[in-house]
Amino acid sequence: MKLSCLSSNPSKPCFILHFKGVTLMLDCGLDVKEILKFLPLPVIQSTKFSSLQTWTPPNNKEGLDEDELKESGGNIFVNGCLEFLTPEVGMTDLSQIDAILISNHNVMLALPYITEYTGFKGQVYCTDPTLQMGRQYMEELVTYVERYPKPEIRDKWKEPVILDLLPPFLKEAVQPFAWKKCYTKHDIQSCVARVQTVGFNEKRNLYGALTISSCSSGYAIGSCNWVITSEYEKVCYVSGTSTLTTHPKPVDQASLRNSDVLILSCLTQTPSNNPDAMIGDFCVNAAVTLKNGGNVLVPCYPSGITYDLFECLSGHLDSCGLSQVPLYFVSPVSDSALAYSNIFAEWLSASKQSRVYLPEAPFPHAELVAIGRLKNCKSIHDGLSEDFKPPCVVFSGHPSLRMGDAVHFLEMWGNSSSNTIIFTEPDFPFVEALSPYQPLQIRVCYCPIDTCLRFSQANKLIKDLKPTHLVVADSYIQPPVSMPHKTEFVINWEPSPLTYRRGEVISLPIKRQFETIEITPELAASLDPQEVRSGYNITMVTGTLCCHDNKYILKKLPDEVSSGTKRKADGTVNRQKTYMWGNVNIPAFVEALTKHGFVDIKVEDTGEGCTIVDLPNDDTLIQVEPDNTHIICNGEETVRIKIRDALLKCLKKI
Repeated sequence: MKLSCLSSNPSKPCFILHFKGVTLMLDCGLDVKEILKFLPLPVIQSTKFSSLQTWTPPNNKEGLDEDELKESGGNIFVNGCLEFLTPEVGMTDLSQIDAILISNHNVMLALPYITEYTGFKGQVYCTDPTLQMGRQYMEELVTYVERYPKPEIRDKWKEPVILDLLPPFLKEAVQPFAWKKCYTKHDIQSCVARVQTVGFNEKRNLYGALTISSCSSGYAIGSCNWVITSEYEKVCYVSGTSTLTTHPKPVDQASLRNSDVLILSCLTQTPSNNPDAMIGDFCVNAAVTLKNGGNVLVPCYPSGITYDLFECLSGHLDSCGLSQVPLYFVSPVSDSALAYSNIFAEWLSASKQSRVYLPEAPFPHAELVAIGRLKNCKSIHDGLSEDFKPPCVVFSGHPSLRMGDAVHFLEMWGNSSSNTIIFTEPDFPFVEALSPYQPLQIRVCYCPIDTCLRFSQANKLIKDLKPTHLVVADSYIQPPVSMPHKTEFVINWEPSPLTYRRGEVISLPIKRQFETIEITPELAASLDPQEVRSGYNITMVTGTLCCHDNKYILKKLPDEVSSGTKRKADGTVNRQKTYMWGNVNIPAFVEALTKHGFVDIKVEDTGEGCTIVDLPNDDTLIQVEPDNTHIICNGEETVRIKIRDALLKCLKKI
């Protein structure tokens, strides 16, 4: 069993698992963080970005294109079409992948790169909410990129001779030559058409070799962990898991217990920040800004924690006497994002489900939309300008601040200290996200809300699950680089877990030892079992072993084969093999020796089941023990053969 790691970011994982002849891909995370190396795509013509100074290496002897790199906010940025760091597709032949298992919508963004550009022919499995929300994320991404495109890809700066001359911000880019343009909406449609949806604990058979099932991970609506089993082995893949009490169905730990291998990814990206405290800080900072007449910008994704922010913020503003403040949700998929959250009731926590039967909408944002307090629109050009009333709170993408309507709001509000931008998504360092916009006067608050497992929670979970072997990212067994003294931010497990990193292939210490074989009724009826001891029967079996779809069936030999005499290659008759078994009955053995002509036989019981049979006239000693028999003679072949024949008569045959 082998595991290949295709991603450099353990929070956006992608693995290849080779297990019992089946090749599985586990998640398709897209490391969007690398787009921070690019200039933002402005919604409208931006004077600031169009007037930036061009940066060139000393003497520009390497042939860098004009305007390829721009300097802004003390950093150098690529002025070209946005590109994304995809999984390491060169490690294996992706056309040989049998199935892809998706855990949640956050680790699905690279799926079109796999299904549409690699010759992939297998199946994709995920839950229905994951499929719908993952499609929303992909459609939003494509819309942002296509709405305000850059004219061309700029890649001269990626040349090694130029890359060495660049500042660290660009020089440290992860494999820039592997970056790819964004896929298209047609790719998304073709991709999702391959997906088969599954329910929690629903078992699916893969080619007769493996069985897969999903169990709730508690991270997002429809998010799951995967249990992959054969007849005798069990592998669990834990990705994007949360033990916190939020809107999704709680994590199912029982299904993950006692696995042979547990693969762990997607732990919290902000181990020093408590999610509950961050939500509280978010609400307080937003309320303070609004009381002072300022506006609040929240760069966000279209679902996930955004649903909780609507609920928590609206309640907090009500308690502060700010119930008249409007909330705006700006996203190309805002309509479907809000709608789907209210129709997936069976995937929600018990408290959310109970509201459906009242009947009420499970999320308060449905009521906020109904009374006009939460207004959703596809873009700043689509309905927002008609009824825009500051001070307000705007939830808008993209959290990277490199595309989407958030770019426009930051340019519009960035020069006023009365406004506030609050970062809640942990995927992007807020300092790097704001860098091309500097200098800014807007107040900046960093309240990352990451509900994934914290290290203490992960250690507790692993202890409860009791896997035989644990596989984690190499960054999880050592403290974060920024906090080397925080030794509690590591995975503690004995024996030391196996670790993975991008581009590595690790052998998992699981070897197949057994296989289940079925016997047809016809063959079973022809068998003659014999009892070897109480409750145990054995028999000889002769048949034809057939293998189809990784299922082994032992069938009866055809009549013309079973009735014929078997012969060796040289034409001599091949005797049917028999097996001897049982304990030697000493009186019967002595009687058999007597019939073979032996006289003056002496028998001595030495205790512990050992008996010595002495044949003094033939200078032979026979030692009979419970597990073996030793014959010591002077080497005469005729004597040895007589003793052998006498001994065999005392044993049972199969």
